[in-house]
Amino acid sequence: MSGRGVEPTSLIAERRDRRGPIAHLNPVAKLGAAALIGAPLILTIDWVSAATALTLEAVLFLFVGLSWREFWLRTSPVWIAAPLTAVTIALYGAASGQIYFEWLLVRVSEGSLSLALATFFRVLAIGLPAVVLFVTVDPTDLADGLAQVLRLPSRFVLGGLAGMRLVGLLTDDWRALALARRARGVADRGRIRRLLGMAFALLVLSIRRGSKLATAMEARGFGGSATRTWARESRFGGAEWALLAVGAAIGAIAVTVSVATGSWNFILGSTV
Repeated sequence: MSGRGVEPTSLIAERRDRRGPIAHLNPVAKLGAAALIGAPLILTIDWVSAATALTLEAVLFLFVGLSWREFWLRTSPVWIAAPLTAVTIALYGAASGQIYFEWLLVRVSEGSLSLALATFFRVLAIGLPAVVLFVTVDPTDLADGLAQVLRLPSRFVLGGLAGMRLVGLLTDDWRALALARRARGVADRGRIRRLLGMAFALLVLSIRRGSKLATAMEARGFGGSATRTWARESRFGGAEWALLAVGAAIGAIAVTVSVATGSWNFILGSTV
């Protein structure tokens, strides 16, 4: 049995506005496509394979159904992390070839710059599809797919779904705790002490809510050993297989181009 809670009107409207052909596919297919794209890129550190995959991903993103504003807002952490990681690698990465700058622990060399460029594209090529493909995933749809398509244990799936549904309550709980402490006059000074106290209170509140939810789910038969029925069927058809094929093709093309250009740099067997 699986149910959908009451959702905010804005989220429902946002989901209806997405017209991309990928937006309404089975979440398991999106999970598999992201894995098929990222798995080959984990095996190598070179900018050619990552840049090739990123170029092909840009075409795939056009069919997800996100507006440009939502795309940039959702992926902003990846765009921030990629250059920061590249700068760190450029300054402190393994030095090789010509040394361009050196000061204390900082050593900028030809090898570290090459590794930084590869890392920059690698973070984008692996992180962007993982974020973009999951923006349109509904937690209930994902749970249905994991249980019915991948045949994962229902206790694990429903427990994860309950946890994901309650994540949004943490923000409301944090705001309520802040207002309560301010009303009692204990939130005017000592910022670090206040944050630690609120974090501990939020942890206690979360544990209590989790215990009550677990008891309620057990009472309703969510922990039973009988064959479970599901309110909605999770379909996995030709469109989902096509998305998986596209993900596999992107990874294969990226590897092929990297090997053909001599840029393949196996992460366990070679150096930059």
